[in-house]
Parts: sequence; structure tokens; C-alpha cells
Amino acid sequence: MYCKQPAILAVVSLLLAVSHAFVPLVVSRNRQCRMHLEAEATTSKEKDEIIAVRVYVEGDVQGGYYRCCVVNEASKFRKLNGMMTNPDETDKAEIYVEGKRQFVDGFLRWCKKADKKIGMSQVVSVVKVVEEEPTGLYDSFYCKVKPEN
Repeated sequence: MYCKQPAILAVVSLLLAVSHAFVPLVVSRNRQCRMHLEAEATTSKEKDEIIAVRVYVEGDVQGGYYRCCVVNEASKFRKLNGMMTNPDETDKAEIYVEGKRQFVDGFLRWCKKADKKIGMSQVVSVVKVVEEEPTGLYDSFYCKVKPEN
């Protein structure tokens, strides 16, 4: 009996010492997990935030191919609302899109990727990107055309 009690006491004290060493590690790990989950929640809120962007592009924008690609990318693939118009007779166009941040960011990446080449001979580059307040005026994506004379 005398030999077993110190052994049990030693094992219990060892377990207590070990458990106290792991408690701060577990607490800090739980805190890290909680902070990570809070960061993910904030990020997902930002992704779902509705934003609006006006993109100014120049190049071969007068043709139907580029305009059709913009409409497809914005409305069908990214579910964005807005419009594309040719403000003047030059090779410049203006694209206004609004929607969830993650889709607008993807659309902007697509527009900037077009800096190389769109089709066989069309080259378009992004001149300027301006963030704006969403208006909510559009229920789809539209592409204005020049009136024929």
C-alpha cells in the first residue's frame, strides 16, 4: 500500500501539471479559431456588399463583338446590372456595373485581362476605374447603341 500511493499521487500530479500546460494552448487555439471565423464572416459580408463601378475603356469598342462580350460577361456570367454606352465618336466607351463586390471584382479582372486581345484583331484597354454609390436604377445589363441616321 505504501508504494502504490506515492505512485498514484505522482501520476495525478503529473497529469495536473501536463493539463495546466495544455490549457493555455487550447485557449489560445480556440481564440485563434474564433478570430479566424470572425474574419471570414467579415470577408463574406464584404463579398456580398453591393457596389457600383464605372469603367472607362478605349480601343476597338465600336464593333458588336466586344459589346456582346461585355453584355454576356456582365449579365449572364456575373449577374450584374448596369449599362455600356459610347459617350462620343472616339474609340472610348463607358461601362457602369453594380452588384455584389465579388462579381464586380471578377468583372474588373475580366476587363483588365482584355488589355491583350479580345478577338481576332480587337484590342481594348481599361483607362480608368471609378467607384460610385449604387443607384439601383437597372434591373439587368443594357448596351446602348448609336441611333442610325
